Amino acid sequence: MASSLLILLDDIAAVLDDVAVMSKMAAKKTAGVLGDDLALNAQQVSGVRSDRELPVVWAVAKGSFINKLILVPLALLISVVAPWLINPLLMIGGLFLCYEGVEKVLHSLHHKKAKTEEEASIELEVIETDLATFEKDKVKGAVRTDFILSAEIVVISLGTVATAAFGIKVMVLSVIAILMTIGVYGFVAMIVKIDDLGLYLTKQASSAKQTIGRGLLAFAPKLMKTLTIVGTIAMFLVGGGIITHAVSSLHHLTEEAVDHVELIPSVGNIIGAITPTLINMLIGIIAGLAVVLVMKLIQTVRAKAA
Repeated sequence: MASSLLILLDDIAAVLDDVAVMSKMAAKKTAGVLGDDLALNAQQVSGVRSDRELPVVWAVAKGSFINKLILVPLALLISVVAPWLINPLLMIGGLFLCYEGVEKVLHSLHHKKAKTEEEASIELEVIETDLATFEKDKVKGAVRTDFILSAEIVVISLGTVATAAFGIKVMVLSVIAILMTIGVYGFVAMIVKIDDLGLYLTKQASSAKQTIGRGLLAFAPKLMKTLTIVGTIAMFLVGGGIITHAVSSLHHLTEEAVDHVELIPSVGNIIGAITPTLINMLIGIIAGLAVVLVMKLIQTVRAKAA
């Protein structure tokens, strides 16, 4: 009896060790997507009123948990029943990300920024008049984007444990899903509250704390503006990257381009390192524009038919 218990404990320890090692490997492989996820979600929840920032982040985090609650079992099921479906589904998600990126760029180009305090106050009044709808749209957009990024994280993690037993796959994907969600939205919550921390420090008696506080207050809007740009770029990078890896001809084209540029004297290795990123972004922009044109064409045809 005692020996059987020891054997059982040894087996459990071995399984947990395998889960820990594979989770670490999966975390390393998904680190790039995690960075994009962080930038995108911080950008998605920007523009919310200060006292509503954390509730909005929490609402998006809950949506992210639900996304992963759907995606993990779905990915496991598809990997067993129809593994060929994974790439087409990721492609659709990648195209949607590229489409959203182009839409954001077009919106920023068409949207006129307030030039006077009066125009800014009018914009603010419009938002505050329908604050519930504004927040709902923010949360909805962030959760939708999170779904696609979460899908890629889950698929990458699944690829890491492809040869493992089914039980280990379940545990590794569950660990990654929980840790990634807590990590991303914990950081997002910290980012959106930097200005509040700065304001708090400026009210302290210590001159050093006041100096740090003023620095944080000056830094916060610049950070949010940067994340807005980085978040949009990330849409093209992630979406383009999904498309590039899913379409073998594009993947081979990228590899060939890297091989060619690496032959350039002195700077070949540096250019070769950034070439895949530039190609992914270019493909993401082209794909996004193509989807926007198709959507406009469909809307035009429907309008004429009506």
